[in-house]
This record gives sequence, C-alpha cells and structure tokens, in this order.
Amino acid sequence: MSERRPRPEGSQENSHVETVSPSATARPSASDRSRRKNPNPVQRLFDLLENEAVLGYLLMVPALLLILVFIAYPFGLGVWLAFSNKLVGREAEFIGFSNFTKILGSEIFVRTALNTVLFTALATVLKASFGMWLALLLNRKFIGARFTRAAVLLPFIVPTVLSTLAWLWIFDSTFGVINWILRHLWMGEWSVLGVVLKDSWGSFPAPQWLGNPVLAMSAIVIVNTWRGVPFFAISFLAGLQTINPDLYDAGDIDGASGWQKFWHITAPLLKPITVVVIVFSVVVTFADFQLVYVLTRGGPANTTHLFATLAYQLGMASGNLGEGAAMALFMFPILALVIVFQLWYLRREEA
Repeated sequence: MSERRPRPEGSQENSHVETVSPSATARPSASDRSRRKNPNPVQRLFDLLENEAVLGYLLMVPALLLILVFIAYPFGLGVWLAFSNKLVGREAEFIGFSNFTKILGSEIFVRTALNTVLFTALATVLKASFGMWLALLLNRKFIGARFTRAAVLLPFIVPTVLSTLAWLWIFDSTFGVINWILRHLWMGEWSVLGVVLKDSWGSFPAPQWLGNPVLAMSAIVIVNTWRGVPFFAISFLAGLQTINPDLYDAGDIDGASGWQKFWHITAPLLKPITVVVIVFSVVVTFADFQLVYVLTRGGPANTTHLFATLAYQLGMASGNLGEGAAMALFMFPILALVIVFQLWYLRREEA
C-alpha cells in the first residue's frame, strides 16, 4: 500500500485556492436586514448627524434661540410699546404715532439729537486720531513692548461703571485731582504761578466740570475717548503688522518723509480696517448709556442727554414705557444706515 506523498509547493493541486463567490459574502443575514429596515432611535440619530446639512442647522439652534430670546423678542416688544400708551402698572393701548409726534415737538429731543451727534463725532475723531498715534508707537521695537501692549488694553478691559466712578471722583470740583492740580499751578498764594506773578491775577476759580453744560459735555467726551482709544490702537496695530516693511524701505530710497510714507503707504493699506473700526465705534458710541448716566445722568438741566439716557429717563425713571420705547426707537434707523454703509463698503472692497 503506497503512501501518498505531498506534492511540491509549485504543483497545480497546491496552487488551487478556494474562492468564495461575492454574492455569498455580501448577502446580509435576516437580522441585519431587519435592523436596516427598522433602525433603533440611536442609530437613526447617528445617521442624521452624519448628514452635514442636518448637523449644520442643528448647530445653529442655540445661537438662533439666543437671538430670538435676547434680541428679537425685546426688539419686537419695544416696537409695540413705542406705538402704545403703556405706563407702569397699566395695560397698553395702541395709539399710533402719538408718542413720536409728542417727542419730535419737544425741545429736549432737539437738544438730545444734537448732543448725540456731537458726542459721537468728537469721540470717534479723537479715538481714531489717538488710536492711530498709539498704534504707530506700539509698532516700534523697544524694551517691554509686549508688556506695554497688554497694559494699553486696561481702560478697555475695566468695567465701564467702575472706571467711570473713578472719573467721577477725578472731575469732582472740590476733591477732584484735576482741580487740585490746577489750583496749585494757577495764581494763588502758594501756587507756582502765584509766586512768580505775585498773585496779581487773583485766585483760581475751580471749574465745575459736571455742573457746566460745556464742561460736562467735554468730560463725557474725554472719558469715552480714554476708554475707546485702546480698541482703536490694538486694531490699527494688527493692521500695521500686516504691512510689508519693504514698502517703507522703498519710500526711504525715494526720499519720502514720515508724513509722506504715512499718507501714501500706511493710510491706504489700513483703509479697510479703519472703516470697520470706525463704523463699529460709531454704533457703540451712539448708543452709549453707562458712561453718561454715571457721570452726569443727562445733567446739568438735561444738557448732556443722549438718546439712550433720555429713553431711560422717560421709560424707567418716569414710568412712561411708551415714550421711552419711542425715544429708543429713534436710534434704530440711524444705526441701520451706518451698518448698511459698512456692509456695502466691505462688499465693494471684496469685489
């Protein structure tokens, strides 16, 4: 009985490999087919999340809820109150444009509109000018540059009410540091100029910074400028970091002065970011409330009221929610025009 010897590896019998038909491997079992026909809720949820369109809308839901609850609903309620005679503790009734006509016919509205425009214009120009100057200084290389750039942000980081309370003490006519310095530098018995001029011009009259209409308006402009300059400076500094230094080297070769390099290199390249920052500042400054309310509360004699502070006084302090909402609604078309201009300009720059 002969033994069966194994064939060599290269023989035809060993080279034969069993293959399984694709239909046998791809054929799902009965349980898999039933699971696919009737997926459980968890699997169905995972399938939906894998869809990019569904996932995108799902991620937008929290932001949409925040907008509806904290922006859309208060705005809609404010519009309704502006067309009603709502008082605290009384039901509102629709009265049309009566609140608007009453406000437009008052002298305080005209003064408030002029104050708001003047305050916004002066503060924005000063913030842009000092912000650009500070950004050019911070763009230089010097010892402690990083620490200085971080310290510049302090006025912008400190809460508005807290910093404004400090300014309220600074502008105090009796104990304020500004009047103390002026009193010791002016013509007085122990002042510097008084010793030189032998008190020939009399004593120093302490300015009523928050009691004089002109000085009170100057005070709120100064404080708003102090608080807003860091934002302008850091924004302009970020733009300066993107300018190619070779452009300034080419200007030096051509013999351009510092002002010429600024007007022909720096200013044109910073134009897009300048427009965005200024428009944003106009919107925030135009609707400023905390700073003015803490410093002057619209005084003296309603000479420093802005739209926001007057709306608060009419709506909350006086209890006439309808007139207060109507006064606040006057800001909407102006700010809407500013935002539309910004969007139009940005789209034109992109084109």
